[in-house]
Amino acid sequence: MTKYIQHIIIIILIALAVGALGWWFVNDPTESLSQSNPGMDNVGVDAVGSMKVNIGEFFESLGGDAPRTKENWPRFRGADFDNISKTKVKLIDKFPENGPPILWQHELGEGHAGAAIYDGLVYILDYNEEKRADMLRCFTLDKGIEIWRRWYKVGIKRNHGISRTVPAVTEDYILTIGPKCHVMCLERETGDLLWGIDIEKEYQSEIPLWYTGQCPLIDNDVAIIATGGKALMIGVDCKTGKVLWETPNPNNWLMSHASIMPFEFGGQKMYVYPAIGGICGIGAEGENLEEVLWESTAWAHNVVAPSAVCMPDGKIFLTAGYGSGSMVLQLSENSGKFQVEVLEEYKPVNGLACEQQTVVYWEGHLFGILPKDAGTRRNQFVCVDPANCQEMVWTSGKTHRFGLGPYFIADGKFWLLNDDGTLVIIEASTKEYKQLDEFKLLDGQDAWAPLALADGYLVLRDSKTLMCVFVSARKRQ
Repeated sequence: MTKYIQHIIIIILIALAVGALGWWFVNDPTESLSQSNPGMDNVGVDAVGSMKVNIGEFFESLGGDAPRTKENWPRFRGADFDNISKTKVKLIDKFPENGPPILWQHELGEGHAGAAIYDGLVYILDYNEEKRADMLRCFTLDKGIEIWRRWYKVGIKRNHGISRTVPAVTEDYILTIGPKCHVMCLERETGDLLWGIDIEKEYQSEIPLWYTGQCPLIDNDVAIIATGGKALMIGVDCKTGKVLWETPNPNNWLMSHASIMPFEFGGQKMYVYPAIGGICGIGAEGENLEEVLWESTAWAHNVVAPSAVCMPDGKIFLTAGYGSGSMVLQLSENSGKFQVEVLEEYKPVNGLACEQQTVVYWEGHLFGILPKDAGTRRNQFVCVDPANCQEMVWTSGKTHRFGLGPYFIADGKFWLLNDDGTLVIIEASTKEYKQLDEFKLLDGQDAWAPLALADGYLVLRDSKTLMCVFVSARKRQ
C-alpha cells in the first residue's frame, strides 16, 4: 500500500471519529439510563422504599366454612407464650409406616412465617411475589380450604426469605406485622380492615437486618409493638387504632428480630423485650403502664432473634447467634423498685445457646438446640438447669444433630422440625434424651417457622410449602 493511500485511510478514519463524537453530543445515548445504587439491583419499581403503602387495601372472599375446634394456637409460642401445648388430645408416639396423614398443603412465597390457629381457622402472613404484596391468608384447619385473603402492595427483595412473623389472634381481632414493619389489624370473623400503621415511617424506625421478626402481641384488646425509633414501645387500641401510650426511647435502641414477652414478677405485670442496644421491662398495667421498670445494656448485640425466657424466680435467659452466646439475668424487686444483675455470661461453646429459636422452659429446666459454633456439641438438642446453664444435664449426642428448626412440647413430647423437613418426636424428660421416632415430611429446605397445634392437627412449613398433618392417636373421622 502506498503512503498516499495510507494517508487517505487515516483522514477517513479521523473524519468518521469526529462525526461520531458530534452525534454523541447531539444525541446523548446515556440519557435513558438510570444510576445503579447499592442494594437496588433487580428491584422492581414497586420495591422502592418511598412508595406509598395502603395497608390492607385489597380483600378477596373465597367462600367456605370451617368446623370449630376446641383448642387454639392463637399466637407466637401459643396461648401462654411458653411453646407448651396444653392439649387434652392424646398424640402419637410413633409414626405410621408411611408417616402421619398429610391432610393438605399449599405453596407459599419464600419465607419463615408461622401460622396461628383460632376456632378452626389457620391464619398465616404470606408474601405473594406475583402481586408483590404482603398477604394474610385464612384457611380451614381440617381441609385447608382458603376462605379469604387480605393484602397490600409492598415491594420487597428476597433476603433469606421474606415473611417471618406469626399473627396474633383473639376472639375479635387479628394483628399482623409485615417484613417492612407494616402493622395491620382486622376484625377476626369478617377480615374487615380496622387500621394499619407504617412503623418505619411513623416512628422513624429502622427495619431489622433480615426484616421484621417480631411477632405482634394483643393484650386485653391492645396491640403491643416494640417500635424502636421515636418510641421504644407503643400500645394501640385494636378497635379504633388510637395510640394509647408510647414509651420514650432516649437511648435510641433499635427494633430487634425478637418478640415481646409478657411477664409477671414482684406483683407487677411487664413486657420484656431485648432490643438492639439493651433489654428492658416495660410496665404493662396500672400506674406503671408504659414506664421503663428496669433496663440493662449488658445484653447488647447487633442481631437478636430469640425472645427472652422469663422464669418464675426472676431469672431471664437471653441468647443470640453469630458467636454472641448467652446471658442469664436475675431480676429482683424491693418495694416496687426493680433491679437486674448478670448471673452468667458465656460463649456458645461453653453452654446453652441458640441462634434463632427461643428455648423452652419446662419442669424447671431449659431446652434448646446449640448453634453451629458450639464446638463438639454443635447442633445438639440439650437440657440444662438454669442454676448453671454451662453444665449439660443431657445432650442428644453426636448422632442426633439438628439445625435452626422449631420445637415445642405437646402431650409430654417434644415435636422438633429439622431444617430439611424431618419431624422428630422426643420424650420430654429432664433425665435423658430419648428419641421416639422421626419422619421426613417436606422435601424443601429451611424449615424454620414456628409450629402450631390444635385438636391433633399440626401445622408446619418449610421455606415454600405450608402443610397440615394429623398427629392425634385417635383415628380421624
